[in-house]
Formats: sequence, C-alpha cells, structure tokens
Amino acid sequence: MRIILGLAALVLAATPALADQHTVDAIKTATTSAGDVLTNSKGMTLYVFDKDKPGVSNCKGKCIALWPSMPAEASSKNEGQFSVIKREDGSFQWAYKKMPLYTWVKDKKAGDVTGDGVKNVWHVAKP
Repeated sequence: MRIILGLAALVLAATPALADQHTVDAIKTATTSAGDVLTNSKGMTLYVFDKDKPGVSNCKGKCIALWPSMPAEASSKNEGQFSVIKREDGSFQWAYKKMPLYTWVKDKKAGDVTGDGVKNVWHVAKP
C-alpha cells in the first residue's frame, strides 16, 4: 500500500490541479515523533477514535468540531484498506481498516501529533 500511496503522491506533486482533498490519493504516510502515521494531503496527522465501530463514526456534535472527519465524496471508491463510510448527517468520510479517520484542531502544523492519547480514546492512525 505504501508503494501505491507513494506513487500517487509523486503523480499529485507533478500535477497539483489533480490533487483532490476527497480522494484516497489525499491520504499519505509521514514519519512523526509517534512513528509512521497516516496524514491528509497537507501533512496533518489522521486519528482513530476508540468509541467508533468498524464503518460507523460516533463522533458528532462538539466532538466533530474538535475532530473534523477526513472527507470523502459519495462517488469515492474503496481502495485496498481504505473505505468510504456514510456519516449520520449524510456526509461521507474516509476510513482505514474500517475505522473512520479524523484530524485534530489543536494540531497546527504538518507532523504534529498532539491528539495522540487524548482522553485515552484518540490515537494516531498507523499505516
């Protein structure tokens, strides 16, 4: 999967107009102080939530304001370990190994992992 994501990153870097924040190509791997983690196309760390169920996000209301979902489109296609889930509000979100992916509002720059371990239920998404 890393090779596929790496090749996708090279293609997207060469053609920025094709970079779509809602495609699986927007999900990358980066090395951080927490080790290798999944990130969005801007290098912001992606997280998983222990209170989610496979294919179901339980983060809503105040939670989703602090932990924005990794957005997908209804037309997005599952690829490898990445899948698209439909949220309760009708929007779509990327999941990895069936677990929904989120960013954390307190991460300020690419590579930050300040959400890892929050309330012992948030963890970096490991490739």
